Amino acid sequence: MNIPRKIIIADDHPLFRQALLQILTAKLPNVSWIEAQTIEQLNDALEQHQDADLLLLDLNIPGAHGFNTLIKVRSQRAQLPVVVVSAHEDEDTVVKAMEFGASGFVPKSTPVEQIFKAIREVLKGETWIPEHINLKRAAASSDIGERIRSLTPQQHKILLMFADGLLNKQIAHQLSLSEATVKAHATAIFRKLNVLNRTQAVIAIGQLEVGASSFSASNE
Repeated sequence: MNIPRKIIIADDHPLFRQALLQILTAKLPNVSWIEAQTIEQLNDALEQHQDADLLLLDLNIPGAHGFNTLIKVRSQRAQLPVVVVSAHEDEDTVVKAMEFGASGFVPKSTPVEQIFKAIREVLKGETWIPEHINLKRAAASSDIGERIRSLTPQQHKILLMFADGLLNKQIAHQLSLSEATVKAHATAIFRKLNVLNRTQAVIAIGQLEVGASSFSASNE
C-alpha cells in the first residue's frame, strides 16, 4: 500500500464522519484528514489540497446532485482515486458509481475494518466493492455521464443551479456574471446535453440522482 499523506473525507453526517475518523486515524496516524460537509467545502478542499492521495465521497452531501460530483471530480482530477461511501448499497448504485469512475464503493453499513481494507486496496491501485455486487451487469444509465464530463466547470455549476430552480438573473448575481453570459452558457449546456431547454436539462441530469430516476424543475 502506498502510504497516504492526505485524505479528503466529504460527508455531512458528523456522527458517522467523526466515528470513521476516530478509527481510521488510529490505523493511519500520519495522515492529514481534510473534512468537507458540502459541495462548496469539497471544491475548496480539492483546490487547496491538490496533493491529496484519496477522496472518500458521500454521494448525497448537500449540493452533490447524485453522481454529478463524482463525474466532475474524475474529469478534473483524473489522478485522484475516489472511494464512494454511501448509505445506498443497491446493485444499481454501486455499478453506476464504478461506471462513473469510482475506485471503490463502501456501504456505510460496512464494518470499519472492511472500510480500512477498501481504502488500503484502492491506495494499492486496486478496486474494491461489496462481494455480492456483480459488476458484469450493465448499468441502466445513458451516455449522460459523458455529456456531463464535456461541460466546463462554470457550465457544470450553472447546470446545478438550474437544478436548484434559480433564475438566470439569480445565477448572474451569484456568479458575478451578466444575464447575457448566463444565457450563452445555457445555450452551450443545452447543446452539449442534447436538450432543448433547462427543464429537459434538469430531467437529463436527474438520471444521475441516487435512488431516483428524475426530479422536476421550473421553467423561467
